[in-house]
Amino acid sequence: MRNIGPFSLFIIVSFLLKLGVIIYVVYLIIKALKKYINSGGIKAEDRIFVQTLGETLKKERIKKNMTQEFVAEQMGVSRQAVSKWENGKTDPSTSNLLSLCKLYGISPEELLSKVNR
Repeated sequence: MRNIGPFSLFIIVSFLLKLGVIIYVVYLIIKALKKYINSGGIKAEDRIFVQTLGETLKKERIKKNMTQEFVAEQMGVSRQAVSKWENGKTDPSTSNLLSLCKLYGISPEELLSKVNR
């Protein structure tokens, strides 16, 4: 049998280490992709509700001739928050939803009855 010198042994060990790192990175990528695929994002029915709620909030604001800036100022939130609610990117908290109803002069039941028609 042939003797392996220290330099050759170093080359073999470093190659195996690099191969191990590559295999581990590929494993992590596959694991992340599986998690992403299985998450499914927002459920279709939730997406419809969010969009419909946002559209309803926007219609009520426009019906009262209010700007997003005015609504935000009256509620103590940013204009971007109001925009996100109306675009369906986020939902207002329950307290903010009640404040919006008060500001728009409608009851929460009336507002929510217009959602998902």
